[in-house]
Amino acid sequence: MPSIDYTLALYSERFMLLAAFAYTVAFLAFAWDLAKSSKTIRAVESRLEQKTAVRETVPAGSGNGSARDWDVDGSREAQTADSAMGYTGPRRNAARVGVALTVLAAAVHAAGVVTRGMAAHRVPWGNMYEFCTTGALVVAVVFLLVLTRRDLRFLGTVVVGLVLVMMMAATIGFPTPVAHLVPALQSYWLIIHVSVAVIASALFTLTFAMSVLQLLQADRETRIRSGRKERLPFMRIVPSAQSLENLSYRINAVAFVLWTFTLMAGAIWAEQAWGRYWGWDTKEVWTFVIWVVYAGYLHARATRGWTGTRSAWLSIVGYLCVVFNFTIVNMFFSGLHSYSGV
Repeated sequence: MPSIDYTLALYSERFMLLAAFAYTVAFLAFAWDLAKSSKTIRAVESRLEQKTAVRETVPAGSGNGSARDWDVDGSREAQTADSAMGYTGPRRNAARVGVALTVLAAAVHAAGVVTRGMAAHRVPWGNMYEFCTTGALVVAVVFLLVLTRRDLRFLGTVVVGLVLVMMMAATIGFPTPVAHLVPALQSYWLIIHVSVAVIASALFTLTFAMSVLQLLQADRETRIRSGRKERLPFMRIVPSAQSLENLSYRINAVAFVLWTFTLMAGAIWAEQAWGRYWGWDTKEVWTFVIWVVYAGYLHARATRGWTGTRSAWLSIVGYLCVVFNFTIVNMFFSGLHSYSGV
């Protein structure tokens, strides 16, 4: 007769598979929403033509139809989207389905993480499989929480896609049976250090997605200003590059504070486990590299005028360092943190 721990571990794997399926359908819903955005585009263009006709009949200097009411692509709807960080045009039914499926997937995903922890009799953050699955859950939850304040459904395709990549990496690349932790990890600092690191990484994932969209939107706006044809019409339902950059900067600032705490908590834990705060271990070095990159990003944008595409690329470089730290460093570099690999 199988033990209760084996049964819980089996249920955890099934929950993970169900969550992955729900995330896949949610990803398709968000992608379908972007693909069908041409209807919104046509509606905006129709209203634009009507407003242009009205503008031609309104005397110059009057309040309605003045030049300040029109943004770079000529539509007031884009300005409304910037102020609300949301969609233009009619309500997006496919995006609403995507959000609902993401909520369902996150609930099932949470059940998988909890049952994994119950099977292991500890927090499920002891290896790459557990970190990837828990990290993917936190990314999804943070995305859903941000949606309660800002309409960022246009990020759904990218964010849910990244969640799926993390879950596939855990299942295919890092399958690890339930096991006890090595003595160095059996500390309350595991909960403090890793939980904050996961939350910071989730926020960095959101800003990575926003920076990618910022680059695409900046290219579209440049093409429009130069009179060239835009290549990605669905980007019209996404806020302006400036709005994406501003929100990304604010989220990165919060994530940077959390990452700073992660670095400090890791040093304190290292002193308790190994008798020193810093030992130039590969993992420690790359955690510090990530801190330096995002510190440079915040400093350059705030004081040196690094705005636009330069800040977006620096944010992307920072996230690539995060990915490198949690994949390549864990798998191919030996050191005191090797036990947290796979």
